[in-house]
Parts: sequence; C-alpha cells; structure tokens
Amino acid sequence: MTTSSIDTPVTGLAQVPADPEYLAWAAARQRRVWRRRILPALGIVGLVVLWWAVIAIFDVKPFIAPTPWAVLETLHAKRAVLLDNLIPTAMEAAGGFLLGNLAAIAIATVFVHNKTLQDIFFPVVLMFNAVPLVAKAPVLVLIMGNGMEPKITIAALVCFFPTLVNMVRGLESVNPQAMELMRVLSASKTEIFFRLRLLNALPYLFSALRIAASMCVIGAVVGEWVGATVGIGAMILQATFNFDSPLLYAAIVMSASLSGLFFLLVTLAERWIIRWHPESTH
Repeated sequence: MTTSSIDTPVTGLAQVPADPEYLAWAAARQRRVWRRRILPALGIVGLVVLWWAVIAIFDVKPFIAPTPWAVLETLHAKRAVLLDNLIPTAMEAAGGFLLGNLAAIAIATVFVHNKTLQDIFFPVVLMFNAVPLVAKAPVLVLIMGNGMEPKITIAALVCFFPTLVNMVRGLESVNPQAMELMRVLSASKTEIFFRLRLLNALPYLFSALRIAASMCVIGAVVGEWVGATVGIGAMILQATFNFDSPLLYAAIVMSASLSGLFFLLVTLAERWIIRWHPESTH
C-alpha cells in the first residue's frame, strides 16, 4: 500500500454551491436592514431641510422659530445645562414607565382571571383615562407635593391605559384549540398563564410598550409644567417666557431624543425576547 494517499494533506473541502433561494432571502434581508436604517435618516434630514427652507422663504423672525444651525449652536453651548435638566426628566419618565406598565400588567392579569372585576372596574379606568392630562397634573401636585412623585405618577398614568388594553387583549386572544389542549392535559391556571397566555400576549404587550416609551416622557414634561424648577419641562417654560426660541427648540430636541432612546430600548428588548415570530416580509 502506498502512503501517498495517507500523507497527502487535505488542502480544502469541496465547495458546495450556495442555495439560490437562501441567497435571495439573504439579499432581501440585507435590503430590509439598510432600508430600516437609511429611510429614517432621510426623513430626519428632509425635516431639517424643510424647516430651514420655511424660515428662509417666509423670513420667519428668530424669536418665533430659529434656524436649525442656531439650535445646534445652543445644544453645543448649553449642553451642560441641558444635560443637567434632562437627567431628572429621564428619571421621572423611566420611573413612570416602570410603575405604569407593571401596574397595567398586574391588573390585566387580574381582569383576565376574574371577569366580574373586569366588568366593574374597566369602565372606571376608561372614564379616568378620559380626564385630560393637564387636569390630572395639578390635582396630583396638590396631593403629593412638588417633588418627583407627582411627575412619576403622571408619567405612569400616561403609560397605564394603552398597556392595560393591549395586555388584556393579548391574554384573552388565545387559540381556543391550544387552550382546550392545555385543559385536556390537566394544566393548572398558573401553567396556562405562563406557558400559553403570557407568550401569546407578548407581541401585544410590546406594541403598547413602544407607545408608552414615548408617552412617558410627555407625561414627565407635562408634570414639570405644573410645578418644577428643574427638568426639560421647566426649561421649556422658562425659554418660552424669555422668548429664547433657540433654547426652547433645543429643549424640545432633547425631549424628543429621550423618547427616541426609550423607544429604541423597547424595540431591542422585543427583538431579544420575542424570537419565534417570523421576520416581516414588507
């Protein structure tokens, strides 16, 4: 027996031709990824260009609407002040986001397991949600004082109702056949909840959380309007009274950026937790 076949090193594996369907799927997926990245950037750039064009064409006075460049200069020159005021607003919004959504999830769980309580209290929740936010804020400030507590509560109330409605719908819209199978297997209510209802409700929950991620910042800012010396809401009021439009717009940009950050965090959490849903083909 010759040793040439044994001693000859293997220089490489045979190249397997790639699957055309897989290549097409990968190319389409890559196009969707770039589409999600480029189109939002183009939208922001287009909005800034439109803003600049309106000011230039209609000769808008600086105290009414500054140019994007003036706002950018203010963001740079007063970045320390803006960040100092952004921190309490972010804390209030984050606290309200957690408090409001946790309360909504807990109450939705109770409603699903007790229809009588749902029939009694859901209309009450609906009526309370119909009260304008600017009407709730002064009442909460009178009850809780002028600290962070009323701001967190207002942010929580803003987040509460959308999450409650979506969570109840998600927990109730279980496949009847899957529910019947769990009962045939003698599953307990706890097992049905965690293995079936909760998993079914997660897409509904994250849809509500994306709304709450931006609304909680609005709630915190509105709470600061009623009574606060620090925060983005207080800075917006001060800039308005002083006719400092560049600072006003800079504060609005900071508030919008905070909402966008919360929205991004919720989206990343959804992609990490919900992995069994197929990727959208649109």
